[in-house]
Amino acid sequence: MAAPEQRIGARVPRPRRLRREAWGFAVGSLCFLVGAIPFYAEWVGGVGVGITFFVGSVFFTLAAFIQLSLSGRRVPRGGTSHADFWDWWAAAVQFAGTLCFNVSTAVALAAAVADPTKLGAGWRPDAFGSVAFLAASAFAIMATKDRGQLWDRDARTWHGTWLNMLGSIAFAVSAVGAYVDPDTGTLTSMFWANLGTLLGALCFLLAALLSRRTIGEEPAPTE
Repeated sequence: MAAPEQRIGARVPRPRRLRREAWGFAVGSLCFLVGAIPFYAEWVGGVGVGITFFVGSVFFTLAAFIQLSLSGRRVPRGGTSHADFWDWWAAAVQFAGTLCFNVSTAVALAAAVADPTKLGAGWRPDAFGSVAFLAASAFAIMATKDRGQLWDRDARTWHGTWLNMLGSIAFAVSAVGAYVDPDTGTLTSMFWANLGTLLGALCFLLAALLSRRTIGEEPAPTE
């Protein structure tokens, strides 16, 4: 007797695997998560933390590039669905945000090498990157509202969208905490700078690990 999945008309579950960009986001998130842990910072020092954050930002950028350019998205044009329009803009703005984080972490690393006691280096691009992530998360929510119209229905999911929004909010809180008061020369809040980074990285990590694509399912036509 044939197995149930071999019977005519039986629905065979399709395997699912991590999306291609998820690997980069997972590694980058893990770097930011580890770099924000105080014990790790004490162990490796300012330069070590700077290297960790910079490496994490590079993985973010690689993943964002894959998500924008290599996963089936097309630049919006006439006839583009509402979902695909916001999906492309979410990916594009997110990619721009990762480039800002590349600059901010590189500047912070260079400052740590020159003077480990210096605070606030690279804050401005960090703030721009945080704003970009917030905007990208808002655009992703717009895309997810009509995810059935997406070029790939798995490209946006509600759990992934909201985890990324929470992570973006946490990164924004971290950027506020990392602002150096010009009068005192100290961070606005070291506690929130670290906690925001840690929580944001955790949300991004979970979103990446939960990102799945159904193998064998063809994306919807983009033309």
